[in-house]
Amino acid sequence: MFVRIAAVGMLVLGVAAVPVRAQHGHGGHARQDTTCTDPHATEESEQAHHEGLHVNDEAMPDHAMSGTLLPDLPMQRSASGTSWQPDATPMEAVHAQAGDWNFMFHGTAFPRFTSQDVFGSGERGDSQFDAPNWFMGMASRPFGKNVVTLRAMLSADAFITGGRGYPLLFQSGETFEGEPLIDRQHPHDLFSELSVSYGRSIGDKAGVFAYFGLPGEPALGPPAFMHRASAAHNPDSPIGHHWQDATHIIFGVATLGARYGIFKMDGSIFTGREPDEERFGIDRPLFDSYSLRLSANPGERWALQVSRAFLTSPEAISPDEDAWRTTASVLYNVPFRARGAWSNTLLWGLNQSATGDDESDSHGSLHSLLLESDLDFGKIAVYTRVDWTQKNTHELGLDHHGEANPEGGLFDEHDVFNIGTWTLGAARDVATFGDLRVMIGAQGTLYRVPEDLRPIYGDFPVSAQVYLRLSPIRMLMQHGDQNGMPHMEH
Repeated sequence: MFVRIAAVGMLVLGVAAVPVRAQHGHGGHARQDTTCTDPHATEESEQAHHEGLHVNDEAMPDHAMSGTLLPDLPMQRSASGTSWQPDATPMEAVHAQAGDWNFMFHGTAFPRFTSQDVFGSGERGDSQFDAPNWFMGMASRPFGKNVVTLRAMLSADAFITGGRGYPLLFQSGETFEGEPLIDRQHPHDLFSELSVSYGRSIGDKAGVFAYFGLPGEPALGPPAFMHRASAAHNPDSPIGHHWQDATHIIFGVATLGARYGIFKMDGSIFTGREPDEERFGIDRPLFDSYSLRLSANPGERWALQVSRAFLTSPEAISPDEDAWRTTASVLYNVPFRARGAWSNTLLWGLNQSATGDDESDSHGSLHSLLLESDLDFGKIAVYTRVDWTQKNTHELGLDHHGEANPEGGLFDEHDVFNIGTWTLGAARDVATFGDLRVMIGAQGTLYRVPEDLRPIYGDFPVSAQVYLRLSPIRMLMQHGDQNGMPHMEH
């Protein structure tokens, strides 16, 4: 317990150490207006100059605007791995500059209490104090038509929750002590990304890039839920996470890609196996799987992608089973007012057996559909998530424990259940400490339980949680400059 309390304290101190106001997302720094409305900005800028850094300052050279994959794209388009998000994505992060190098620091922590199945409707609920979290540092150096980017992403999940992660009804994926994690979200690894990328522009509309991560994220799916603006205020992962974006932490990723106009094509070779139970080390890279993704950003508010991958032995609990994963998504973000934004994600994922026909193993063909929407007015945010996922007896652990169905027999190993969740939540600013934004929030989740599972999960389980959200302050936005991009103010 002491270790968990100390880890949460370190999270608070770490986020509070954020020195300046900037942007949200996995990307970076957008065009800035030189008009400064923050009384702290001059003081911060003077301190930064004294230390040899330029922090969000009007003297910043033009190359600070370049993207992390290609120098002629806005940085806010870059998301997790090599994925794209809309150029109009709201930003919360810290930008600094030293010489020709640009630096970004950002992250989020959710100290909270969560209770799954508040009213004890079934037998699989649990409650816990924890703090889902992640922190990222990025350094990029543009030179001419080229840009080199280094990224490091860390998470203290395993320090706080231990190897079992946090309770989440109907969630499945990965293992603890050799047993599958069911009705729990696994903790993320301490080292969630250590990557390097290189990009080169070719003319005004084209470019090529390469990315290597140990760990990293292959060209598969949209930005991971931790980095989507549509999920910014929701501490939980979707229950379809392992259908949609679970490959955001893979030990061994190599990606090549090209962009022309609004389109991007990238492909990866990577390790198909999910991270092992040792959350503090580096897993052995195998490069035994592959993926291909087509992305398009037809306007500043839109980001679309479709992708497909072959995964070799993704689950440690089923080492002889391979899988195909297919995803398609639409992200739509609309900035408004000074710091407001309406962010949305529609995402479909499909897992299919690759070891034979659907009747030969525990995977079969299972679909997932997700809709997320987050409406942030600047000081108050309301959000929702609707998640529909097909899970079978293997995913829910019913084949391992021989649990009975309502007719008195055992569940068939090929039974498929349609699981639905609806989450509604709200958060409000309660304090700012320098550039640290502190919100207090609450959310509730309703579950659609198939009839055959009601003896186990209950007829109408309800989950709820209260939390603090710690993050950098979002930058002010002035809309509609001559390039169609929002201005940013201090």
